[in-house]
Amino acid sequence: MSTPSSGRNVLILGGSGFVSGTIARQAVKAGHNVWTLTRGQRDLPEGVTGLLADRRDDAAFRKTIKGADTRWDMVVDSIGYEPADARQDIEVFRELADHLVFISTDFVFDPAHREFPQPEQTEYYIPGENYGSKKRLCELELINGDPGNMEWTVVRPCHIYGPGSRLGCLPEHGRDPDLIAKLRAGDPLRLVGGGYFLQQPILARDLADLILSLHGNKKTYGEIFCTAGPDIIESKEYYRIIAQVLGIERLVVNELPVGKFLAEHPEAVSFLCHRIYSLDKLQKSGATVPSTPIKQGLREHVESLLQDEEDAKG
Repeated sequence: MSTPSSGRNVLILGGSGFVSGTIARQAVKAGHNVWTLTRGQRDLPEGVTGLLADRRDDAAFRKTIKGADTRWDMVVDSIGYEPADARQDIEVFRELADHLVFISTDFVFDPAHREFPQPEQTEYYIPGENYGSKKRLCELELINGDPGNMEWTVVRPCHIYGPGSRLGCLPEHGRDPDLIAKLRAGDPLRLVGGGYFLQQPILARDLADLILSLHGNKKTYGEIFCTAGPDIIESKEYYRIIAQVLGIERLVVNELPVGKFLAEHPEAVSFLCHRIYSLDKLQKSGATVPSTPIKQGLREHVESLLQDEEDAKG
């Protein structure tokens, strides 16, 4: 197996998307030897070694991983959301990796039974078959599976923002491609509940640095961590900060009734609750704790989108 002379060997399942690409860039910046595994549909960050396979094609996935002829210090699964994905991680990497980090979600929590702040442990996980419930099943595969000598850690990020993504944290303006244009035009935003739900957004770069800090930290092995930013704000404030960065003094919000919206969009239930978390466990572990203030992070995010606009104009 190949053993590069410096840095850790880091494999990212994904690598061309918003979160996975940010992790890849931060890992390269930190001096690690970085591989990504994608389907080859988008450009990869500079400095990575690209592996090409669709994880849904299990035989091809296993062949590609084996063909890389490498042992990884850390594997980060940023795309898994089916229980079969977590089982695949265990089966394929328990002999090839020292540490697996699985990116789950705060949507595993049942919105009707949240605590404030929400700790990692709960008796109430979201029912039904949805994104959050599937992520919880993935967590259980790791908890109950046989990873051999491979360690694992699960992180549960809340709303992730930053360069490389669209803006917006709440229906009807979640990941809204036209948000900046609407704000510039003075259009009112239609926010469920008037935007009064509490959020604790995490900058993607902070999440990446947190994940990379987990390797070698025995206090994080076999553990699950809520991962959120340092600031708790109303969703309305999130949009007000964006407006301020754009030089817009007044944010106009039209309130959409929560009950009516949920009746029409039951799939949005996980967005329509207070999403605030205790970071005590993360802090005590010694891992890198997210620290970028929301105003600074959102300024970076908005300015990156404005630069994209300029670049598109040629």
